[in-house]
Amino acid sequence: MGDGGRVAAGLRAYGLIAWMWTRSTMAYRASFAMTALASFAVTALDFVAILLMFSRVDALGGWPLAEIGVLYGLSGVAFGLADLAVGSMERLGQRVRDGTLDTLLVRPAPVLAQLGADRFAPRRIGRVAQGALVLGWSLAAVDVAWTPAKVLLVPVALAGGAVIFGAVFVAGASFQFLAQDAAEVQNAFTYGGTTLLQYPPAVFAAELVRGVTFVLPLAFVNWVPASYLLGRPYPLDLPPWAAFASPLVAAVCCALAGLAWRAGLRSYRSTGS
Repeated sequence: MGDGGRVAAGLRAYGLIAWMWTRSTMAYRASFAMTALASFAVTALDFVAILLMFSRVDALGGWPLAEIGVLYGLSGVAFGLADLAVGSMERLGQRVRDGTLDTLLVRPAPVLAQLGADRFAPRRIGRVAQGALVLGWSLAAVDVAWTPAKVLLVPVALAGGAVIFGAVFVAGASFQFLAQDAAEVQNAFTYGGTTLLQYPPAVFAAELVRGVTFVLPLAFVNWVPASYLLGRPYPLDLPPWAAFASPLVAAVCCALAGLAWRAGLRSYRSTGS
């Protein structure tokens, strides 16, 4: 089977497993509604903290509230989509420790697809909805000279950002093949990364901004596209076309995450239990 066939098989397996978990969840619709609402409310507390900051200041790093809302919304929606799709990858370390990963290896479906869809949780849509609500309000509140390029940039940035975060989830899971109790390390780059991106680059040290741009390129989730939308200087004086580089950066991240995943899977040794 060629690469295209393996990808198609993986997507099909992922869809079937995710649909199974979705049907299971929807059997208890009231429970789903309450957990989705809880997810919405918990993530909304992050923006409440930002609102409390702005009760004391007019701008943060030179960015007013509505512009911070754009950063928050882009990051929140992108991360929420990635968490919905492959957030279960963070449990790989537990599977390696207790030996249940072996059951996935003997099934006729790609292990990555099985892990990504494992315990697929539709309730996580609450995080996506909350981020989208803030993003919609912020884009309506900011003073932007809208052009076709800027309108197109919003969905491009959201899709690219979701894939970038998804690649970070996969790369973090790959690390857990070696360090089996490293879920919190992975969370530092996923959940910690989206919290970092809620604030403008001007409030961070230049070394951190370089790392988030060139080493772990989370800046392309929202800092760079938002700078173009809002007419602000790019972080690290990047070229103008960098605002539309999210898909390219996402492709590179996926390729590197794929290499890390294959290396991690080859290094796996069963517990024998």
